[in-house]
Amino acid sequence: MQTHHNQPKNFLAEAIQNEIQQLGLDVPDKVIPELAAYARILWSWNDRLNITRHTEVRQFVQRDVTDTAAICPHIKTNERVLDVGTGGGVPGVLLAILRSDLTVELSDTSAKRITALKSILDEIGLSLTVHHKPAQQVVLDTNAQGCSFDTLVVRAVAPLQKLLTWFEPISSSYGRLLVIKGPRWEAEKQESRHRGFLKKVTARRIANWPIPDSDTESVLLEIKRRKNSR
Repeated sequence: MQTHHNQPKNFLAEAIQNEIQQLGLDVPDKVIPELAAYARILWSWNDRLNITRHTEVRQFVQRDVTDTAAICPHIKTNERVLDVGTGGGVPGVLLAILRSDLTVELSDTSAKRITALKSILDEIGLSLTVHHKPAQQVVLDTNAQGCSFDTLVVRAVAPLQKLLTWFEPISSSYGRLLVIKGPRWEAEKQESRHRGFLKKVTARRIANWPIPDSDTESVLLEIKRRKNSR
């Protein structure tokens, strides 16, 4: 295991760093304290409001940090990103921590989750815009203001077919969707095609990585408007 001259001050940061090193994730040392602060506050909120199932260091790093780190290489510098149905802030808050160049905004329809999220962001000193409305409305409102999101990120929100029900009709209003999916992604894509949701957009796998402690993998789907689509 590597040794670091400036070891993180608290045990949680050290535990997170050890897990990140064991998995060989591309996460800079300087963001470890912020990841630890986020995890600690997220977990303390979880006692009052069930906003994450990953309440131990191992789960947090293996699932939440790993998934977010896997998205990072596929997002260009200075992109404007919207986290759809952010819940407790994954992957949006983690993306903002790992990639300070990005403009990350968060959306969720649950008032309780939004309240928790604003409190978490205040405590870790991260200034992100949080929208209490459906993401598709955020996209349209932003578009009406003369801006647009380069990328919408989605994890554990809905089956692909449902996501396309929401976002395919407005696919000219944003750059693309990046959707993290599990082993059923091919079946979901097939179902979406069968129901006619892949006429205006293409959906292709651009990355995959193993889910630790299982024989399955996560994939990253990129969904973009077809060039010839009206």
